Amino acid sequence: MLNLLLFSVIAGLVLALLAVPFRATKNVKKDGHKTEEPVNTVPLLIGSAVTFAIITFAVYYFMNLDRNWTSLWPAVVIAAVIGAASAARGMERKARTILSLAALLFAAYILAAPLFNADDKYKAVEMDEQVEITAFDETKTPASVPPKFARNKMKKAFGQVPNTSYYELGQLQIQKVEGEFVYIAPVEFAGFFKWINGDTTPGYFTMSATDSADNPKFVKSEMAYTPSSYFHKNVERHMRMAEPGLIFYGDAQLEIDDEGKPHYIRSYGKFISARNGFDVKGIVSVDPATGKTQRYAIGDVPEFIDGAVSPEAVSLANSYFGKYVHGFWNSLFGKKDVKLPSDEGTEANVSPVFDETGQMYYFTDFTSPKEEVDSMLGYALTDARTGEATYYTGNLEESYMDSQGALQIIEKKFIEKKWSGEMPVLYNFYGEASWLTPVLDQNGFLQNYFIVSAANPEISAFAGTPNEALKLYKTALQRGGSTVDGSSEAEEAQATITVQRVYKERAGDFTLVSVLAEDGRSFLASTETVPLAVYIQEGDSLDVTYLETGELFLPVKEMTNTTIGQ
Repeated sequence: MLNLLLFSVIAGLVLALLAVPFRATKNVKKDGHKTEEPVNTVPLLIGSAVTFAIITFAVYYFMNLDRNWTSLWPAVVIAAVIGAASAARGMERKARTILSLAALLFAAYILAAPLFNADDKYKAVEMDEQVEITAFDETKTPASVPPKFARNKMKKAFGQVPNTSYYELGQLQIQKVEGEFVYIAPVEFAGFFKWINGDTTPGYFTMSATDSADNPKFVKSEMAYTPSSYFHKNVERHMRMAEPGLIFYGDAQLEIDDEGKPHYIRSYGKFISARNGFDVKGIVSVDPATGKTQRYAIGDVPEFIDGAVSPEAVSLANSYFGKYVHGFWNSLFGKKDVKLPSDEGTEANVSPVFDETGQMYYFTDFTSPKEEVDSMLGYALTDARTGEATYYTGNLEESYMDSQGALQIIEKKFIEKKWSGEMPVLYNFYGEASWLTPVLDQNGFLQNYFIVSAANPEISAFAGTPNEALKLYKTALQRGGSTVDGSSEAEEAQATITVQRVYKERAGDFTLVSVLAEDGRSFLASTETVPLAVYIQEGDSLDVTYLETGELFLPVKEMTNTTIGQ
């Protein structure tokens, strides 16, 4: 608070000196003649300084602006212009005119910055380029519970909160806690008077992001500094008071450590140039119980924090990367190589996803600026801890459908039930670029998971869980004649079995052979990888090498039919 008071006093004094002349005169009549008399401008100077200081304090306190002197440029321009038009005379008038022109030039520099720093913005967010993401391990479960569904379940569990009428559910976000992917949502104050009466919020909700059958759990953890608190207890204002000169971007987010203790964090960075653009450099963390504040550079962020880079900052970086590949003017007129990031993300137009190691990334796909075009130009994954991003072009020989196209397919598929998709994310399933999308009914309840090929929209499958949908999708790919590349980390196993039943089905240029062994296990072989499987008959003895994926039909890698000596 002392920093803000000092800043306001100095700003008020500077603005008053710019606006109020040191020496002024007024015309008066004496003995029938007009003459000029000096005017005492000291009271006006003092009054102006006090007024400007009060206004500066109020604006910076309530708007949480950074207290860099460049942030005062609009007020400086206004004060300088007023001073130039004042009753100053002689050299002072000339000096004030020069000051006003300098202030106007600086204002023009600030306002024109977007026209000239487009190349710098692009360089600040330039991404590595690859063709395709690595194949998803089908034995894992993607974090695919849609946030709208999780939020609905948390609202229905709100009765667990003491003094329920004081509070409401806060912003939902995903993270990894103790190795599990979960949704976190703080309990927030329901208004100003509820804050006065409640003083602290009681805790937060947590729910699995991979198991839709999981029930939300309320965790008690009192928090005084929150986004819904007021005045000095508002967490973003508390951060600003502790770090008056930092440039913040994005909302404060709740992060939970492995002991269940909550922390509010917010990304900070620097302007690209002239108070325009943003490049993330680190975070500020606040203990919401005590108000203790710490600043971390982006490379020193604690391990438990998954989303050090705010989704708003990632969305902004995506827009720079898509628009400014050839500068500012090309983004408006020629639009060569321009690509627009999707707005289908769940957090500030991006969707958080996790890789097989538990590392969180923000996903977004890019489409053409041309209207009524639903083909995807590529997609990006941004490391949520470092901000480093990779752009994937996809197979350039194929045309990929974008996220909007996937949502339209779901809408048409379930048009009678009026179901819709939410949170489409592109995965590499079995070597095929594929959209995985949760499907919700009109009330926001999860109905199924829909998977559709980005290159071949006619190939799709849906089921009650992501893993069940994956199994059906694998079969759909094989029936469609696509090459299925396994990416499972499941261990290879060997077995000697006797065939009890066998079923053969044509799938494009190959044949799928389903084998039921006498021990009850089922195996699936394709003549693409095991050509001689086409000769299997009931009663044959087989030596098989397969993957222990846990699927109903275990995929066969190699096989020898000992009955016929092959």
